Amino acid sequence: MRTVIFDLDGTLADTSRDLIGAANACFAGLGHGMPLDPVTDAATAFQGGRAMLRLGFGRLDHPAVEDAVTEQFPIFLDHYARDIDRHTRLYPGAVAAVDRLRDAGYAVGICTNKPEGLAETLMRRLGVRDRFDSLIGADTLPVRKPDPAPYRAAVEQAGGAVDRSVLIGDTVTDRDTARAAGVPCVLVGFGPAAAAMPDLAPAALLSHYDDLFDLVGRLIP
Repeated sequence: MRTVIFDLDGTLADTSRDLIGAANACFAGLGHGMPLDPVTDAATAFQGGRAMLRLGFGRLDHPAVEDAVTEQFPIFLDHYARDIDRHTRLYPGAVAAVDRLRDAGYAVGICTNKPEGLAETLMRRLGVRDRFDSLIGADTLPVRKPDPAPYRAAVEQAGGAVDRSVLIGDTVTDRDTARAAGVPCVLVGFGPAAAAMPDLAPAALLSHYDDLFDLVGRLIP
């Protein structure tokens, strides 16, 4: 079965404001205010919680950034879980694109470096979990992207075949995952790091979800 696997943060949904909010809550709890900006730091948000904490502690000239990141990361996850969908929205056309793929017989899944439980919660709250045949998170397996094992698991859980699949993502991690799995990678061109996507040399760029169906049809044999 032909299969399309999506990254979540920055690909299916703009989660940046809620992620930045959770990181800033950590800094505020330490008396540091809110060093991260929800607009200018959105691209860092899609690199994960540790990346945001690292950026913030760096700006604060913390003497032991990595120790502070390790200490605050569980607290970040708690903050994020409480407000996981306050500002998060699916990108325009994403739901219609997924529905069109499913109607045409494609399997559809998610492979994310967000913890599986948080990803499940977010997709349910957004009302779209039932549209996806698989969901593999950062902690589903002992390894995470860019290791290809989570991607392969997402394809197999969806009932597909890796050699007839494609990954839709938004970062170099997704590009490297696809390369390791030997599949095409499509990178989105509508996020905060859109200008950098062509330099990653993906199989294709996606400017809007309205174009996804035809693009996937060209990439999957």
